[in-house]
Amino acid sequence: MKLSATIITLNEERNIERCILSLKNVADEIIVLDSNSTDQTEAICLAHNVTFIKRDWEGYSASKNYLNSLANFDFILSMDADEAIDSELEQEILRIKRLDSNDLYSVNRMTNYCGKWIKHSGWYPDVKTRIFPKEGCYWDGEFVHEELVYPQGSNIVQLKGHLSHYSYYSYKDHRERADKYSTLTAKKMNKAGKKASVLKPYLSGIARFISMYFIKAGFLDGKMGFKIAQISAQSNVFKYQELRRFNQGK
Repeated sequence: MKLSATIITLNEERNIERCILSLKNVADEIIVLDSNSTDQTEAICLAHNVTFIKRDWEGYSASKNYLNSLANFDFILSMDADEAIDSELEQEILRIKRLDSNDLYSVNRMTNYCGKWIKHSGWYPDVKTRIFPKEGCYWDGEFVHEELVYPQGSNIVQLKGHLSHYSYYSYKDHRERADKYSTLTAKKMNKAGKKASVLKPYLSGIARFISMYFIKAGFLDGKMGFKIAQISAQSNVFKYQELRRFNQGK
């Protein structure tokens, strides 16, 4: 098996080198699709001799599908710029590359939140299918939370190790990105005909906090678990407020 590693970027100078270096031993090529970054992302990528292509942003699914079309090999390893494979996952990938298989492979992602690895809060385990045949697989989802679509009956094998996710460096970063995704999700829900009552934002926010902090044991993640539940609840309120605004044609 030869493997094309694919990454989408926009102003990822803080993360992209770590991602690329983690792939050096497993990827037969690394392709970066960049949405016109204005920081040092391009310079860092070119310094590591990856294939670097600029293209206007068309959304997550469209961008990832275009990126997949550029792959020169039959299997794709899809990465986000703020991710890196750990040593155990690296060995697993090297092992499956020696196999003659048409399986898909999932990995367990662990998120680093403001310097702490999160092992509860509904964030872990976080299994993602990231290695798949180029033929017959594609990304679907118009607004946000793109999903990999693969042929019915495909076998998915989970690999050992972790995909390390260096997602949030500050609470402000978390809140801004959570609200961004909330807006995109609200647009998706509105297009699907979903409605929200006056009380829905607040009831949803309370339910989200209880679920993440108590039911999903976020309290075991300490202070970070509380902040994750708090910000997630606030963004859930914002999501349904946005949905109400879209419902009203604003």
